[in-house]
Amino acid sequence: MLEPFSTQEPIRITAAGITVTLDPDTLVCRIDTPARSWQQDPAFAPHILLKNGSRLFFSQAGSICHRHYDSGVGTGILTSCEEFHTPDGPLPFSFSTLIWIESATGFVRFELIPGNDDCEFASIHWPAPFSFQSPRWDAVTVMPVMQGLLIPNLWENEVRTLPFHGQFCSADAYMPWFGQIEDNAGYLAICEQPWDAGYQIDHPAGGPGTRVGLYYLPSLGRLSCRRIAQFRFFASCDYNALCKAYRTYVKETGLFTTLAEKSARNPLTDSLIGCAIVHKGIKTHVSPGTLYYDSEHPERNDQVIPFRTRAQEIRRYHDMGLRRLYLHLDGWGGPGYDNRHPDYLPACSEAGGWEAMKELSDTIKDCGYLFGLHDQYRDYYMDAPSFDPEFACRATDGSIPDMTRWAGGRQSYLCATQAPYYVKRNFEEVLRHGIRLDASYLDVFTCNEGDECANPRHRMSRRECFERRSACFSYLWSKGILPSSEECGDWAMRELVFCHYGPYDFMLAKPGTPRRGIPVPLFNLVYHDCMILPWPMDRLPGTEDYMLYALLNGGAAYVDKDGAYPGCDGAFDEARERRLEEEISRWQVVASLQERVAKCELVRHELLDTRGRRQKSTFSDGTTVTVDLDKGTYEIITG
Repeated sequence: MLEPFSTQEPIRITAAGITVTLDPDTLVCRIDTPARSWQQDPAFAPHILLKNGSRLFFSQAGSICHRHYDSGVGTGILTSCEEFHTPDGPLPFSFSTLIWIESATGFVRFELIPGNDDCEFASIHWPAPFSFQSPRWDAVTVMPVMQGLLIPNLWENEVRTLPFHGQFCSADAYMPWFGQIEDNAGYLAICEQPWDAGYQIDHPAGGPGTRVGLYYLPSLGRLSCRRIAQFRFFASCDYNALCKAYRTYVKETGLFTTLAEKSARNPLTDSLIGCAIVHKGIKTHVSPGTLYYDSEHPERNDQVIPFRTRAQEIRRYHDMGLRRLYLHLDGWGGPGYDNRHPDYLPACSEAGGWEAMKELSDTIKDCGYLFGLHDQYRDYYMDAPSFDPEFACRATDGSIPDMTRWAGGRQSYLCATQAPYYVKRNFEEVLRHGIRLDASYLDVFTCNEGDECANPRHRMSRRECFERRSACFSYLWSKGILPSSEECGDWAMRELVFCHYGPYDFMLAKPGTPRRGIPVPLFNLVYHDCMILPWPMDRLPGTEDYMLYALLNGGAAYVDKDGAYPGCDGAFDEARERRLEEEISRWQVVASLQERVAKCELVRHELLDTRGRRQKSTFSDGTTVTVDLDKGTYEIITG
């Protein structure tokens, strides 16, 4: 039923104990729940950001019509916005918004529905964020930045810019949700189509308050399809409750896939639990003009470690009593680490070639260990023999984005429609040489945002990009190879068994960098029993012992990890003298706990003081871990 509202007074709908009141002039609303009212920020005007940087406000539509929406499952307000004009003339753009309450649950959904969208835009910012300005420490914003983050309203450091601009399905948001809590009442906002969406956050140093709101990106230049955000309101909650509500949501959508299920599919999953994680490389070649080229010490730009040297190290680990180990091998291809992808074969000849690489593989097998390779199918290097701009991601204006940052020099991005073919080509060749692979790492797929490609011969949306990345993981499954990637985006939860890491964001920043908030394990509160996460074990000057976080999260542990680039991705410990015996002893503590709880739900995490310097985790088997980050102590009580 679609009946027009007959008044320009505030428009109200009520269902399931929830009342939504829409201001027809500003198009912001208030949501009244049994516990409290949530008022959208009246200073924020929903708007479209155009390509030229100007803003087109929803309220500027020449025709705005509000209708009552009613169905068998809920009631709502349908608003049509048409007849936009700019200084250059009429804009061929129209859309509708639908705000409705689901009767069975009380969930409030905000739907953005395309009409005529023959107009390229940069982003759409709606619904408006809630006012959240109480000058209180216990008023917190809950953010899925990497492993997770709490931002108290009075947090002393500014939080505004993030590496991926808050885009969902990237390191800025392993999961597509956020929430806010005050006086124990809170809300959870879930983006149902996260591949073309993100969030903006604004927390000034010292507060008071934090503003966080959704934005939507065009799909190949257009609004293209309906966008939905659902808001769930809680009378009494904490960040654990928000995580558990999202855990229920991903079970309903089918993303949720446990380690037990993955183990049934490939028993090597169980073999990975409790492994000492060792990350080593073979060949380094850094091109002049790149960010990491060392002009003062040019000899450092080209290094080769023979495969046989790595095999000797494996035997040493075995002689020292390590019963389980997984070797992640970088730089094994002829060009060297981060060079000439996707044309990475053959095995590095300077390090001994295919024959020596097979000997390393055989040594790992003889020791009862697991072996995996680093590979890359997004960065598309322009000096790769098969490089062709025809297969690079193309923007809607016809340009091909490129960059010169990593070791291999100038690159664009490989259209993900092509990635599964290259994965198959390369892995079939590796396997033909008798290399035994238990796992493999496809770099950046779960760290970087989705790509688009406007080339009409292989046109690809961001959603299709993630589907093709998933197809690469599925190919590995078909070969009995456990898939991993850089981080742990939940869009890949059906396929991924483990990843390089899923850390708190401060762990990738230089020690002493002001923190964005209090680290909390939001991702693990949802997915601990679905994925194996290795943790750094660093003890750096001016920061805490990272082993304590590995214990809190019941995860895997690195025994030896050589950073690919100094000072990048948490590689800040190159100058530290490593005592392998001590590292193995520390690993044994973490591995023993991991073997106990890897397949258990992390049912609760607690901050035992206001700044989170003492924390406690509780797993579903009754095991608890309590740590004191200042004292560097821990207590494990088994269930």
